[in-house]
Amino acid sequence: MTTRTRTLLTIAALAASASLVACHRQEAQDDRTAGQKVDATVAQAEQKMDQAKNEVSRSAAEARQDVEHAATDAKGAVNDAAITASVNAQLARDNELSAMRINVDTVAGRVALKGSAPSNVARERATEIASAVDGVRSVDNQLTIGANG
Repeated sequence: MTTRTRTLLTIAALAASASLVACHRQEAQDDRTAGQKVDATVAQAEQKMDQAKNEVSRSAAEARQDVEHAATDAKGAVNDAAITASVNAQLARDNELSAMRINVDTVAGRVALKGSAPSNVARERATEIASAVDGVRSVDNQLTIGANG
């Protein structure tokens, strides 16, 4: 049982106890029989327990969603890192393109190429190479053509 569940159950128990004390205070003014008073107190306690149970269920569902989102985010980060590594490896195999001069960033499968290429043909080949990697959704080629390429 989680700490949050225990806390909610404790709150429900305290609420039920408070109801019993309140009933006891009103006893002098109450014309109900002892059985009716017990039934009313039990009904109130059941209602409080149902509310606590619903709160626990809701909190558990929210926690489950948070875990699922975290897992999805982690999986996405791992996929992006794998795509970046793959693009870098493919660029390193090319005779004209220098993986050392091209920075590859990947976010949600979208690859950004930054740096320099020796020619327009090499620049376009970098786009083709990156696009061919599994998981790549798009390529933003920001490579410049220059003597440093």
